[in-house]
Amino acid sequence: MSHIIATTEDDRFRVRLVRDEAPANPREHGSGRVHVLTIDTHLGRYLPVDADGGPLAAAWDRLKWDRWKGVETFIRYVSIMHGGIVLESAPQSGPRSLWYMTGDEILALDAGLLTEGYVEAEMEEYEAWAEGDVWGYVIEEYADWTRDGRPDESMTTWGEVDSGFDLYGGPWARACAREALAHHVARSACRAA
Repeated sequence: MSHIIATTEDDRFRVRLVRDEAPANPREHGSGRVHVLTIDTHLGRYLPVDADGGPLAAAWDRLKWDRWKGVETFIRYVSIMHGGIVLESAPQSGPRSLWYMTGDEILALDAGLLTEGYVEAEMEEYEAWAEGDVWGYVIEEYADWTRDGRPDESMTTWGEVDSGFDLYGGPWARACAREALAHHVARSACRAA
């Protein structure tokens, strides 16, 4: 499945989005700093988001039995005892989970200035992967072809000139694709000059 999302004014270049058929789980490449505790796997239907749950997994194990107050108590515990932040994820399909960072990790990251946005970005990236909302872009150039010795026989095709993948979330993928098209067109203009 692909969608053409932009074409240049001169109709020479276009960019289309294609679904990434084998995206990498963003939690497995090790660049994440946020810890994740899986609350509910719907009786084993879903795998835990992270296997170990991070440094406060033992505290969650002591609180998770209380279905009504466990999450609220854990959030307060992380805030009061560890100076941290917790965000809850409850997607329509997939496990409910708690995404957190401790106060020391927050200070090491950004002194607490942008932490909630960082946690939310990692959470949204994972949710996009879990829902199959991972894309790539393909930039194509318009080409006219004529057969040697027969100028009356011609055809028109689009040929791939650039691509990029592992874009998590449709809005982000569309923005990246448009930016890549603009960059490619500018680069082509510089080469032609």
